[in-house]
Amino acid sequence: MVGLFDLFKRKKDEAPKPLFYDIVCPYCFNKFSPEEVVFRAAHSREDDEDYALQEDEALNRYRDRFGLDTVYEMEAVLRPQDIPEEHRIYSDHVLVALHDRYGVTTRKRLCPHCHNELPVTAGKVPSNIISIVGASQVGKSVYMTSLIHTLQHMTADRFDAACMPLTTEISRKFRTMYEEPLFERGDLLASTQKEKMQEPFIFQFVFRDESKPPLTLVFFDVAGEGMVDQDYLGLHGQHIKNSAGILFMIDPLQIRSIREKIRIKYGDQPGEWTPQYDEPRDVVLTLFGDFIAYEESGKTDIPTAVVLTKSDMLNFLKEEDGDYIKPNSNMFNNAVHEKYFNLSEFENIDGEVRRFIEKVDRPFKGTMDVYFSNAAYFAVSALGSNPVNQKLQGVVSPIRVDEPFIWLLYQLQYIEGRD
Repeated sequence: MVGLFDLFKRKKDEAPKPLFYDIVCPYCFNKFSPEEVVFRAAHSREDDEDYALQEDEALNRYRDRFGLDTVYEMEAVLRPQDIPEEHRIYSDHVLVALHDRYGVTTRKRLCPHCHNELPVTAGKVPSNIISIVGASQVGKSVYMTSLIHTLQHMTADRFDAACMPLTTEISRKFRTMYEEPLFERGDLLASTQKEKMQEPFIFQFVFRDESKPPLTLVFFDVAGEGMVDQDYLGLHGQHIKNSAGILFMIDPLQIRSIREKIRIKYGDQPGEWTPQYDEPRDVVLTLFGDFIAYEESGKTDIPTAVVLTKSDMLNFLKEEDGDYIKPNSNMFNNAVHEKYFNLSEFENIDGEVRRFIEKVDRPFKGTMDVYFSNAAYFAVSALGSNPVNQKLQGVVSPIRVDEPFIWLLYQLQYIEGRD
């Protein structure tokens, strides 16, 4: 009887699965109910102006924001409210299709705000979005490229999953603009310009175990300068606010106390150190003003991985000054997590990077403690070595790039954590 009672009690304690989930659009990051979606008609008709090919103003506003071409002729947008209830099709309590007035079925669900097509699973599973944020020059584009390459070629298989782009267009852009230049030609990627918005790169982490819902990964590479510009951040800040997880990147060169040591070590060549680096704390304060201040507790509980980039640049500190980094540091050794998140490995790297950040930038660490209730610390090298004259030396050999992402998988309860 005790066993049965325990089983009953355990089931009672589990939160019941909701009938449906709010959708966060992976393109414009607005949040809405599945009932609010609209549909793209599956056909056009010249004899009915409601179904004639037409310009979609909402979609073109979105496309214009990212410098994409205007599309002048699209099938009509259909509102479910204009379709009789009996002609609406539901699956797992989520509206997924419509029969239009001509009896033609459309399954193309669109975001009601930007009219981009939504993933098939939207509304049936949580919309988990992971954002990469950080100031200018911290290497977000390079990290994104190295991370997605590593997820596709190694990490996904270790967790019985596959990492795939959402569309063929995203696949083509990622391969030609990011992956091939970096991994095949050894060219560094140009810094994202503030005036050139970058359309989100959307990937799905799909598990072979069908009982696990796919995880939608949205990498929205906000130009770094925007992270300390209130107006700019206001336009794009909701992708952070509606994220399920944040990868918050900081560059050793942002940290005033060790910047000079790094400059001396690597040679202050003319023009090499010209970028003006925003202090990591300034980026946190901007985030706070944009959305954290409006949270009930004055802090956010979104799991946030603080990612110290370009860790290879810090190798000399362990040789010169054991005060900063111990000679047996874990920072420069790759770590492989397979089937589960290795908690012992995590505790070692988290503790080490926390102590390092506290030593070299205490104001930043204090600000993180105040505003983020669930933060962890990591060190990564997207390339594995420091480039010379904008060219890589040897092959790209990423170090620990997937670890912050795997921690987010663990935080979102996709995988187990074990010692």
